[in-house]
Amino acid sequence: MYAIELDKVCKSFGAVRAVDGLSVRVPQGSVYGFLGPNGAGKTTTLRMLMDIIRPDSGAIQLFGSPAASPVRNRVGYMPEERGLYRKMTVSAVLGYFGALKGMAGGEIRRRAGEWLERMSLAEHAGKKVEELSRGMHQKLQFAVTVINDPDLLILDEPFAGLDPVNQDLLREIITGMRQEGRTVLFSTHGMHEAEQLCDFIVLINEGRVVVDGTLDQIRAGHESHTISLELEGDRDFVRMLPQVAAVRPEGRRLEVTLRDRADPQDLLRTLVERGRVRVFEIKQPSLHEIFIRLVGGSHVEDL
Repeated sequence: MYAIELDKVCKSFGAVRAVDGLSVRVPQGSVYGFLGPNGAGKTTTLRMLMDIIRPDSGAIQLFGSPAASPVRNRVGYMPEERGLYRKMTVSAVLGYFGALKGMAGGEIRRRAGEWLERMSLAEHAGKKVEELSRGMHQKLQFAVTVINDPDLLILDEPFAGLDPVNQDLLREIITGMRQEGRTVLFSTHGMHEAEQLCDFIVLINEGRVVVDGTLDQIRAGHESHTISLELEGDRDFVRMLPQVAAVRPEGRRLEVTLRDRADPQDLLRTLVERGRVRVFEIKQPSLHEIFIRLVGGSHVEDL
């Protein structure tokens, strides 16, 4: 069974088609990356999953049931616009949201204590939300999202505002949830998080799927344009070769970006004719490179 199924989902706001025939299936127990440039339709899609807004057409199911049904009680949702009451204390916020989710008082206290410790917020339990730093605010928002132990997490830009230490903490938590059989869908601009964490990735642009699958499947469909090489003797001539678009020195090696449709084997033959080649490595395309290739560098922000 799939945790999430979107079938030909469309949503418009006036003349703007935010989501255009989107079909995505998220297997249970997986971490699924939801990628795309600003304005691609990511947040609109996540809000439709939570029945905050309704699609104009198409179907959405969570665990095989309509998104508008009580099945949403099994879902934890962290919106991009953080929604915590700034005048409440940290512990009061956790208690309030735990009660909203139907938890008993004893369970709320136990779970709140666990998450305050895990997120390194225990010493701030008596502070008002408005007194927290941006990173602490973000961690509290995550604790609110998971306090009722949901089977599915839907996270909109969960790594935004976190320093590297807390990014690592969140990655560790998400990995642990996958091991427990939970499902995590998160949107991100960070290609690094997607490459590290995701079992599956979908890239959307202008409300439509551009590519969908595992990272290996996505990489297999895109030839590398980058060669790492090391030459004996002169290497200044490399940037002048017709196959080469750009060259970046990396110590004793050169990172060579090929022109579109250039054949790496042609480059190798040319190099061998000019001298001794010590290293010639065709690098796997990164998700960042694939993203730019598919969407266009003009759309890429904060990657």
